[in-house]
Amino acid sequence: MHASLQRFIDLLFCAETSADFTDLMAATAAAFDLSSFAYLALPNSPGNKPQLISTYPAAWTSHYLRSKYERIDPVIMEVVRSPEPFQWGLDLPSKYEKPSQRQFFDEAERFGIRFGFTVPIHDGHGPIAALTFATDQRKTALETCVKSHARVLQLMAMYFHAHVSRKLTTNLSMDGTALSHRELECLEWASQGKSAWAIGRILGLSRNTVAYYLENAKEKLGVRTITQAVACLAAAKETKQK
Repeated sequence: MHASLQRFIDLLFCAETSADFTDLMAATAAAFDLSSFAYLALPNSPGNKPQLISTYPAAWTSHYLRSKYERIDPVIMEVVRSPEPFQWGLDLPSKYEKPSQRQFFDEAERFGIRFGFTVPIHDGHGPIAALTFATDQRKTALETCVKSHARVLQLMAMYFHAHVSRKLTTNLSMDGTALSHRELECLEWASQGKSAWAIGRILGLSRNTVAYYLENAKEKLGVRTITQAVACLAAAKETKQK
């Protein structure tokens, strides 16, 4: 396995927060001489906001989200159409000819986002997502990187998406209460009869840390015992399946 990919996977298992994932992918992009990255998961309903983890300039990402540019972004449009990775940029011949497309890229270029390599993610388990490695350098520098490392970058994008989806997204609402990933994970194991000590061994956490997550879950759910919290979990699962 490519050494950079193996180290990346090892570090992913330690990432818990959005900041952890940002730092991890920023270091990875820099190792490939790519100046920035952006991970975008499209909203699963029209009223929701997309999930964004990025090292793009904050002024650009704020403007992008505020303007709902995911609806007109030529890169995202291509992501939705096809699962195949692709390169993009203003100087790609005959690819982005519409005035609105060129205006979008002109605007992004003012923030140092000139060329990119995007990996669409259509995993069938949630909204379509994409991870883009971008650079402000000449297109040839990006092409050289992609030619040498396209497969590794694609695998990194898939692993990154899987871990972000698992650790930063709560898919189960329990009476309107959103549990954190760790709270839900510990409660899942508790529902299988595992003790705090056993859960800690499984998840690589201390017994006290597991107890902390379980206590938080009980408090959020307004119950006094783990058994009652587990009952809430079972009821929420049953409701979701209906």
